[in-house]
Amino acid sequence: MGVVNVTPDSFSDGGRWVDPDAALAHARRLVADGADIIDVGGESTRPGATRPRVQEEIDRVLPLVSRLAADGTRVSVDTMRAEVAEAALRQGAAVINDVSGGRADDAMFGVVAAAGAPYILMHWRAHSVTMQQRTEYVDVVDDVMRELVEQRDRAVAAGIAPERIALDPGIGFSKTAEQNWDVLAATERFHGLGHPLLVATSRKRFLGALLAADDGTLRPPLERDDGTTATSALAAAAGAWCIRVHSVRATADAVRVAQRWAQGQEAR
Repeated sequence: MGVVNVTPDSFSDGGRWVDPDAALAHARRLVADGADIIDVGGESTRPGATRPRVQEEIDRVLPLVSRLAADGTRVSVDTMRAEVAEAALRQGAAVINDVSGGRADDAMFGVVAAAGAPYILMHWRAHSVTMQQRTEYVDVVDDVMRELVEQRDRAVAAGIAPERIALDPGIGFSKTAEQNWDVLAATERFHGLGHPLLVATSRKRFLGALLAADDGTLRPPLERDDGTTATSALAAAAGAWCIRVHSVRATADAVRVAQRWAQGQEAR
């Protein structure tokens, strides 16, 4: 899954793809580099980000969604808002990627159920302004799994078919750097929940902290792609269904290597 943020304030590439023509050209490059899905986002979810108005998010997202759909590209829309999801689905989006897992908008499950669309449900506790104040867990892996199941059950009760749901453990959302590593190390445990798993580590702060300079300065987001590729390969080897990244080519290669490696282990 290749990321295209049509926002002015995303943490790694804010403002680069605001222009619709630039966004389309970038998305097409990601497809050429091996992306199976293009994930279009009109709201930054970096820590501390303020939310755009609903119509502003729609206006950012829809031009790119419609043009990519016309190309025949499989498009997911990264949104927490039912109105945005509904508008994007009408314009040809195939998947809704809801980082709030249905917690931010009570109408989301109904929109997705009515459309019969695939739904990516992420672990989430709070909006960006306060999410890093919500990192209290008894056991981070057990608690994340339990909270995902709670939202999954609500989604199914609202009419979303279980086979259309994928889960995302929410790396970087309401988690400290160490908690992110604990969740990633438990990737195989999440398969026990019975759904495809999406893993999204791309350029996130916990990688910047791990790869920090000797004086503690975080590695800048655009210099975290090698770390992203490493975590993506490990997640793929652990059976992740989808890897969400900003830079596709190296990760696509790493995923293919991990898949082939796993085939060799199965054959032994």
